[in-house]
Parts: sequence; structure tokens; C-alpha cells
Amino acid sequence: MSNTDNQGDNFKSRPSLRKIVLGISGASGVIYGQRLLDELEKAGCELHIIITELAQQILMDELGIMEQSADALLGRASERLSFHKNSDMFSPLASGSFPVDAMVVCPCSSHSVSSIAAGLADTLLLRSAYVSLKQNRSLILVHREMPLTAIDLENMLKITRIGGIICPASPAFYNEPETVNNLVDTVVGRVLDLLGVDHDLPIRWSP
Repeated sequence: MSNTDNQGDNFKSRPSLRKIVLGISGASGVIYGQRLLDELEKAGCELHIIITELAQQILMDELGIMEQSADALLGRASERLSFHKNSDMFSPLASGSFPVDAMVVCPCSSHSVSSIAAGLADTLLLRSAYVSLKQNRSLILVHREMPLTAIDLENMLKITRIGGIICPASPAFYNEPETVNNLVDTVVGRVLDLLGVDHDLPIRWSP
């Protein structure tokens, strides 16, 4: 059985994950990453955060977040967050010997998808994603660009075949969302499900 054939069963049977790398790359929709960070921290996860230079600019433009800190991103203090510079290739995240349960890039740009698919590792975010794949750890990419070119689709297929998960930021409407935050939560809840992290976001479909 291939690695991708049993992914669903693996996620269903795994206990809640506790040490997670969260990458925020340079794509619009950083609210997804901020909301995911909030829920993971509330769940008691140890979080290692990599925010690219472009993502930091987008955080400022879209959410008015000016700095990389728990107070700025969560509106509260937290000892569970560790921030790593994307240029710091001496970070422990660059080594497969550093134990991590999973990595999520949210949102994930097409540039990051293509770089990961090519095996590039010249930034900490890319190196961490490469390490996740080579160590057979969970890697979830929340892609947020459209439309998709054949290049994008081929890159996503390549990543899926080597064990990564492409989780497009596609909000659901079956729960009759009334706010942007409702839409964001449908995506964040699905990512939490993939990670095996318990949550109470109202995302369940009931006919």
C-alpha cells in the first residue's frame, strides 16, 4: 500500500498532535494562518512559527499585524509560541533530528508549492517542509491561489505522491456562514481535523 493510500486511516487513528511547525508564506489570506495559530495554541500545542518576509508584509496589509509576537497574532500572551526567522538555517527546525509531529503552511503560495515540489531548501520554511517529507512526517499545504495552471497541478500531484497533503483554502457554505470568520473557520477546522487536533469549530455537515 502506498503512503498516500493510508493517510486517512493514519490521521483518524493518531492522538492529538502537540508539536507543530506553522509556516505562513506570501499569499493573500493570512487570516487563515492567524486563525489556525489561535486554535492550535488553545488546544495546547507547542508551536514553531516561520513567517516569510512577504507574509509579514501581507500580515500588516490585511490584518494590521506589525510584529511577530503572541500578543500581536493572538491578542494574548503565550509561552507555547517560538518564532524562527526564515533566513535562519541554523534553527533546529532545519534538522530532522528535531522532533516535530507535523508541519502546516497556511496560507501556502504557488511559489512555495513549486519550491517544495522541486526539493528546494534554501529558506527555513522550505527546509522544514523538505525535512517533513524526508522524515515521513505530516505536511499540509493550505494553498490559496486561483486559478491553477498545469504547473500548479503537476506540482501538487508530485507533493501528494511523496506524502504531502494539499488542502486548498476552499470555504464551505452548507452551514450558512454569516461572516468572513465563519468561512475561515470551515477551512481551519478541516486542517485541525487533518492534524488530529480536537476542536469545537462548527464545521460538521448535517443533512
